[in-house]
Amino acid sequence: MDSGFVARAQATLAEDTSVVPEFWQSKYKDEAARNWDKFYNRNTTNFFKDRHWTDREFEELRPGYAFSEQRPVLLEIGCGVGNFIWPVVERNPDVFVYACDFSPRAVGFVTANERYNADRCRAFVCDITKDRLAETIPPHSVDLVSAIFVLSALPPEKQAAAVANIAEILKPGGRVLIRDYGVYDLAQLRFKPGHKLEDNLYVRQDGTLSYYFSTDRLQELFVGHAGLVEMENDYTLKRLVNVKKDIDADRVFVQAKFQAPLDTRSLEQAMEGTRVD
Repeated sequence: MDSGFVARAQATLAEDTSVVPEFWQSKYKDEAARNWDKFYNRNTTNFFKDRHWTDREFEELRPGYAFSEQRPVLLEIGCGVGNFIWPVVERNPDVFVYACDFSPRAVGFVTANERYNADRCRAFVCDITKDRLAETIPPHSVDLVSAIFVLSALPPEKQAAAVANIAEILKPGGRVLIRDYGVYDLAQLRFKPGHKLEDNLYVRQDGTLSYYFSTDRLQELFVGHAGLVEMENDYTLKRLVNVKKDIDADRVFVQAKFQAPLDTRSLEQAMEGTRVD
């Protein structure tokens, strides 16, 4: 990112010295799943659009991408109401998709969708910070894990457990695809005082959390904690212009790929001490 942009963003963030009281911080963190469930109760399936752009950003999601001779398996964490799942299933007839979310209501919308087919997809409720994915998905069996705007919903102290949980179900050579909010994103800079829980962690009006990632933080989580190999890890800037709302600013996202070691033994060694109990 441009040094001038970073300096201006840091100056803006430094103006907000307020922090949400500790009681409310604990409450928002403890009730994260409940607040997302309320979100889906209010918005049902109408809030997010289907993510048809993902295969432009990640070649692994394009039809015909070769993983192995076996049927490719993908896990989407934080599946919401299925906006990522449906385009992937439609474009890739050979892929089997696991999909999880910690909102039971969101998972219910997925399984109730007319496009849901148990032969192609299995959706289930899971809080990846504490529920072991390997109890539903065989260890070392998943080719791809998509984490699209989902890790930012977790407080920093729970992120390492979630990443270790994900690493346990990756095949040797399996990959994690990440797109999420980056530090100095427009949304972070526009938070008013009274929404900051700690550095880069904020609470929205509806009680849901939003964390803004640096590339260093992603590297710390996936390489340092989970023993994966960094393939890509960078910022993506998208210019947002809205004349009616007087907006002309950058959206900042992190986009990354991390790969499990190529043999199971190396993966197990990398996972030492990082499992979710």
